[in-house]
Amino acid sequence: MKIDSDRSAKWTEVLASIDQDMIPIDCVKKVVFKLKNKRQRTINLRKFRDQGLTIEEIENVVNRQLTEFGKEIVNLDFIIDVQAVASQIEPITQKYLENL
Repeated sequence: MKIDSDRSAKWTEVLASIDQDMIPIDCVKKVVFKLKNKRQRTINLRKFRDQGLTIEEIENVVNRQLTEFGKEIVNLDFIIDVQAVASQIEPITQKYLENL
């Protein structure tokens, strides 16, 4: 499912307003590890999904990186895949709104 850019902008605005303590891994586009000495390591999860890796395999990759860079990690940034979130949530919200 492809959503238009106006819809994507609206979903980006909605997601920015949500406290994101728990993020489903299939809704994360990239994980950015900010390391000491201003270095950074990025894992492109969308690329792994496109290559056919399962959620469990992707989680293993991320966990290996966490272990490898553990003491050097200053911060983690999760880049949300807005299209993936919209594709999952929009049909549910549409169905809900139709029943009002």
